[in-house]
Amino acid sequence: MAVNNNPERFVSVLGEAAIALWSELPQEIQQQLFEHAVRLGHKSERDESLREQLAQFLHDHHERTAAR
Repeated sequence: MAVNNNPERFVSVLGEAAIALWSELPQEIQQQLFEHAVRLGHKSERDESLREQLAQFLHDHHERTAAR
């Protein structure tokens, strides 16, 4: 059995799991994850567009996403 220890795979599946469970997470955890994602994403983006894009993505995928 081959083991796939590719860190990108782990990041991807953890991200997908967080998105799948987003509406079940407490608002405080949602906020922490959201802000951390924005900070990480700003390593490659120079403006606030990521914040708006991420908020829109979450809103589009989860009707019960906590208000920001």
